[in-house]
Amino acid sequence: MRWQAVLTAGAVFVALTVVLTALGGLGQAQQMQMPMPEPSPGVGMGIRMEEQPVPDKGVPKATETIGGQPLKYRLVNGVKVFELVARPVKWKIQSKYEMQPEVWATAWTYNGTVPGPMIRVTEGDRVRVVFKNQLPAPTSIHWHGLPVPNAMDGVSQPDLTQKPVMPGETFTYEFVARPAGAFFYHSHFETDRQINIGLFAPLIIDPKRPSRKVDKDVVLMLNEWRIDPATGKTWPAMPAMSEPNYFTINGKAFPDIPTITVKKGQRVRLRFVGAGQFLHPMHLHGMFFKIVATDGNPVPPVAQLTKDTLPVTPGERYDVEFVADNPGKWALHCHVLHHVANNDVEPGGLLMVVNVVP
Repeated sequence: MRWQAVLTAGAVFVALTVVLTALGGLGQAQQMQMPMPEPSPGVGMGIRMEEQPVPDKGVPKATETIGGQPLKYRLVNGVKVFELVARPVKWKIQSKYEMQPEVWATAWTYNGTVPGPMIRVTEGDRVRVVFKNQLPAPTSIHWHGLPVPNAMDGVSQPDLTQKPVMPGETFTYEFVARPAGAFFYHSHFETDRQINIGLFAPLIIDPKRPSRKVDKDVVLMLNEWRIDPATGKTWPAMPAMSEPNYFTINGKAFPDIPTITVKKGQRVRLRFVGAGQFLHPMHLHGMFFKIVATDGNPVPPVAQLTKDTLPVTPGERYDVEFVADNPGKWALHCHVLHHVANNDVEPGGLLMVVNVVP
């Protein structure tokens, strides 16, 4: 009886296998008869058919090579006046390295760089930003994490606090810089496209009375891109729809990310900013750091965690500090290991060097 049961079960299994195989074959035959969508050139099947690359006709190469640099201002009746222009440029993500090509992205920028220029002021300063839109689409500026007056918050889709700034138009933002901390500014119109192709930049408000001096203060803005390296065609990187193949710190992928060089014994502050749409656990070799501020808010010493790996999620800011007490060239990188590749080739992406010299 036991063998009969086994044989019966086996017969049922074989019959099911035949039926499923036939159905699978039918499904394959139907699929072969159906027209398959054409993938976007060089970037695989991850991009929606309606997702168009960033317009690049007539877009000039950037005249600057480093983003996030301090923006100069004019002092007008006690107000610090900054000028920003949103415009498209070709931005170099990566130089030619080993077997990897030089890669340029079509970026939308503030003042022609990725990230845009750093606005750095002191707590209590009156700030005015005169913003002109030279993009082929509407846009606006949001001061991320900063409690500005409602009419200055920059949410233009929906037009919650302002109308979008149309191409060719100018809009003036004005607020008092407080509290002290690390913030950033970015587009708040078509955010899943515009931020991801370059419309983000650091905003640092220094305290009137600094509690502790640091020897090196570095902002590290993390972002992702989808680029066809052969043509420079650029798509906004979006989870599950347009997956990134390049990852940048301050608009550059390894090996183009500048090294942080410090002397042994110096105190270093790193300000991580999640400017894109992906999580990046940032890991420092050779030394531990303490989390001294989150989203611009200081962490009391008793609550400061000591870490070597810190997950930075979209929109978050973390200030970490460490004393450079271990000489050598140390890696600082994302520990999602695909994020340390350029178009799937290592090394690349979110990888840089902290060089502690004796």
